[in-house]
Amino acid sequence: MRIFVTGATGFIGMELVKELIAAGHQVRGLTRSEAGVQQLEAVGAEVHRGTLKDLDGLRSGATGMDVVVNLAFSHDDMSKFAESGRDERAAIEALGSVLEPGKLLVVTSGTGLANGGPGHVRVESDPPTDAMPRQPESVARAAAERGVRVGIVRLPQVHDTRKQGLVPYLTETARKKGISAYVGDGANRWAAAPLADVSRLYRLVVEQTGPGVTVYHAVQEEGVAMREIAETIGKGLKIPVVSLQPEQAAEHFGWLAHFATLDMPASSKWTRKTLDWEPTGPGLIEDLTNMKY
Repeated sequence: MRIFVTGATGFIGMELVKELIAAGHQVRGLTRSEAGVQQLEAVGAEVHRGTLKDLDGLRSGATGMDVVVNLAFSHDDMSKFAESGRDERAAIEALGSVLEPGKLLVVTSGTGLANGGPGHVRVESDPPTDAMPRQPESVARAAAERGVRVGIVRLPQVHDTRKQGLVPYLTETARKKGISAYVGDGANRWAAAPLADVSRLYRLVVEQTGPGVTVYHAVQEEGVAMREIAETIGKGLKIPVVSLQPEQAAEHFGWLAHFATLDMPASSKWTRKTLDWEPTGPGLIEDLTNMKY
């Protein structure tokens, strides 16, 4: 299949591009930099220069493709999360608009974007929340109304020993503040999955998604407690680990405070059964323990 991947040189995107090419697919990757051009060419991918905001360029890149996988999301300045969410929605709309009925649009969402309060283990059938400025799923579902097949991949904290979803922001805050902190008893949980297993899941989604809209959860660990994450970071940085009161979270974490207090466990039971996907990589704490601080 001919597959257009946005975010192709990113943390997940580069692994996916290699995974798809190894499986015999033809991949066109979006990149905005000369370094990205070199990365894509080195693994045998076709290069499409452009950015997430260049909607005409996105439409051009997606035209004639069998599958489009949108992995691009601006993490350059997370204080502009709402703006990045608007850019993502516009990009998904543009990508889906040029796909013919029967072709596949795969979009990236998050387990934290599924509807569910504290203590609720999110499952694939849970609807997306409307309380977040990031709403990729609703735009993707609109494409399905034109006959485009849609696969929605909800990500947890995707990790290796270099990066771990939102966790690097916790690590950087701990480094700057001199303490590794969690809020309250730190029992709130974040779901997680290893990078290699997540890239394999995307390939299976590309190859197996049927008609309509299908939601998948790329989850290995249903939930890792925030206190355990903070303690591991504290050991790595050799700094104290501290519990904060809820009213202290905003001052300490800044924009990350909202996420640092969320309880976001998630299951992938249905996804595993449907795609015959069984993650085998290391857990989040193991990768955090083995990273270079």
